[in-house]
Amino acid sequence: MHTTQNIKAYWQKTLDITAKALSTDVCAFLLDAQQMMRYVACNEEIIDIDLRELQQITTPVINNIPLSELATNQVISITHKQKQYSIHLQPLVDDYGKQLGCFCAIYSKLLSKDFNLALINLTVDSLEHSLSKLHSQQQQYQSINLQNFIDAFSEHIWVKDLDGKYIVCNQSIEKAWNKKTGQIVGKMDHDLFDVETTKLFIETDNSAILARKPIVVSECEGTDPNNNRHWLETVKAPLIDNTNTIQGVIGITRNIGRHRQNEKQLLLAESVVENTIDGVLVTDRDGNITEVNSAFSNITGFEREEVIGQNPRILNSGKHDTEFFAKMWNTLLVKGKWHGEIWNKRKNGDIFLQAATINAVYGQDDTINFFVAVFSDISKQKINEQKLENLAYYDNLTQLPNRILLRSNLQVQVEHAATKQSQLAVIMFDIDFFKHINDSLGHEVGDKLLVEVGRRLSNISHDYCNVGRLSSDEFVLVLNDITQGDMVASRVNHIKSLIEQPFRFDDSSLIRITVSMGVSVFPHDSVNSENLLQNADTALHIAKQSGRNTVTFYDSAMTMNSVAHLKIQNALHEAIQEQHFHLVYQPKLSLSSGQLVGLEALIRWEHREYGFISPAEFIPIAEKTGLIHEIGLVVLRMACLQGKQWLDNGYHFGRIAVNVASIQFQRSNFIDNVAMILQETGMPASCLELEMTESCMMYEPEKVISDLKRLGDMGIQLSVDDFGTGYSSLSYLKKLPINVLKIDQSFVCDIPFDSHNTAIAKAIIVLGHALNLDIIAEGVETKEQAAFLLENGCDQAQGYYFSRPQLASTLTPLLTNSK
Repeated sequence: MHTTQNIKAYWQKTLDITAKALSTDVCAFLLDAQQMMRYVACNEEIIDIDLRELQQITTPVINNIPLSELATNQVISITHKQKQYSIHLQPLVDDYGKQLGCFCAIYSKLLSKDFNLALINLTVDSLEHSLSKLHSQQQQYQSINLQNFIDAFSEHIWVKDLDGKYIVCNQSIEKAWNKKTGQIVGKMDHDLFDVETTKLFIETDNSAILARKPIVVSECEGTDPNNNRHWLETVKAPLIDNTNTIQGVIGITRNIGRHRQNEKQLLLAESVVENTIDGVLVTDRDGNITEVNSAFSNITGFEREEVIGQNPRILNSGKHDTEFFAKMWNTLLVKGKWHGEIWNKRKNGDIFLQAATINAVYGQDDTINFFVAVFSDISKQKINEQKLENLAYYDNLTQLPNRILLRSNLQVQVEHAATKQSQLAVIMFDIDFFKHINDSLGHEVGDKLLVEVGRRLSNISHDYCNVGRLSSDEFVLVLNDITQGDMVASRVNHIKSLIEQPFRFDDSSLIRITVSMGVSVFPHDSVNSENLLQNADTALHIAKQSGRNTVTFYDSAMTMNSVAHLKIQNALHEAIQEQHFHLVYQPKLSLSSGQLVGLEALIRWEHREYGFISPAEFIPIAEKTGLIHEIGLVVLRMACLQGKQWLDNGYHFGRIAVNVASIQFQRSNFIDNVAMILQETGMPASCLELEMTESCMMYEPEKVISDLKRLGDMGIQLSVDDFGTGYSSLSYLKKLPINVLKIDQSFVCDIPFDSHNTAIAKAIIVLGHALNLDIIAEGVETKEQAAFLLENGCDQAQGYYFSRPQLASTLTPLLTNSK
């Protein structure tokens, strides 16, 4: 009975350890040879109702498997009430292979394929022999003698007297030596073995007798009856009677292959720990360091000898308070594991960040024996993460928050303002004519300017606002906690004045700038962060349109204009693809003869949904979006095709004038495109005139002169449109290879009654003639205007007084035909 209690107690401890190791409940059953449950055990946490349920789950599975067909370490997975279980079955046999029963364990989770059964196998192996004895007791308590006892063991057991004669051996000896007991008992070593083996056995017998205690006399490889190789260990001990007199020698040879394997596993684990790049630190239950690996020394700078017996507090950086460590230890003691990041200190005093995992190691009595910490130095990793975060969320030049972070921060600030029921203002601004600074002073100076603007914004950002850079010279400020309406205007003006303070870099002269600002206010203009940004952008656009160097507050009408702008922009793409544009032509007449000298091609657009859209409305949008390049080529091609058709039919029209936008002329391939269209359409260059504004001539003067000369060499007539509205100098004007000056209609509309316009018109006519240029006036609408221009020597005119723009089909009959 005492043996049975020991088995049960050992079994119970094994199940508790297994349950903790696998983080699951474990219930085990002992079945007899008839598959009847004889004993049930489970880990401590399982309550009676759960134990009964586990028995009910296991019983039908066991009943369906004949014990004789049971494989070693058979694992069966089942599902019960939508929960998954694993059942582990292990047959129990005695030393003679006789079926004793079955060991069965059920786990309240699925076991993986690589699940290590070593712990349970150890239990089964340890219990197997004892259960064999219990089984014998259950067989009507049949008599037990020494022979029965030693035959119950798989180890080789024998006893010799002092003369070296074998007096007893077990059945394992019979199998190993391939001899019957009668052939061994009563014999001596020289009767059974060769001379060398006999000499070795006698020497080891004498060693055990002299030692008067058990000693290991040999370890060697051997083979079992199935010719499987294994490691054997032989232990010999003196047989001492009650009078302390040695009566002989007891010998036991056992298979230590499993122990050898465990040693290999321990050596392998030790090698892994020693060679891992992670630091490993082991302490006893009191927190005293008992072992570290080489990576620990590499990371911390402390050698093993310096830390053994010390407390891990020698690594304390001082960056964590007592509450941090209290929470860490509480988690460790309750859950048995803690994972997190700790700032520690190296031996040289450097502070470093480590990612650490600390595990408690429990003994069989469920008390903590050791703590094992595994950690790695993540200082460089954190630096790289910060660099990546900086690249992702901060502008590389100014180190201000970029668009992504700014939008995220703005969302938080909007929610905060809504909670506090306060106002918030979004200010978007850019530097007026920043491109001119880059072009004239260089991009390096431009970058320095942006950095300095960012620095000035950073200096004020901690007071009452947050800042960010969206792109190039475009910045955003968010004013927080606005409680009064007039606070916005005063703060905006203050910020504007700070930004516009003169800049000086190195020994260069002062740089002065102005900025244009657009402002939207929460919640007046929107309660949505994205809309606030969009509204501020709209207001900024209006500020720049209004002449720059100003602050514009958003109102809803701006959005309506923006929507209309977007509609036209989208419709322009479709109009280009679907060829929805058409041309009208306004005649140009000689004032002296009244004869037709040319036509100006004017674009018209009739939209199927929006109706007629004025060029004054869609041309500026086309210029801003870059669509003017495609539209300009479309107009040029249509005009050339029409001109070629008229010429082929014998109609004379002088020259067809086509307007060229400034940004269109600045394109490097513009002249090549003109030449290509002339070639493709067959239109003579001498019948084409290109009209360009004064602003078109101001961009890169030397290049402009070169390009105009190329066009003139092709035979194209060149004219300056809207003359008098720009800022061209006379010295520059006389260098241009142009043919015609066109007086803008703004100077024509009030003559001869407005003295200023009259004087300007006269001056342009005189100036043009002095430069050997023809003069044409546009927008002539009255007889008096035409008379004044003729009287003052103007060469040509066009306008409603002479003819409105007309379709080609309407105009054709009015042209002179030579056929």
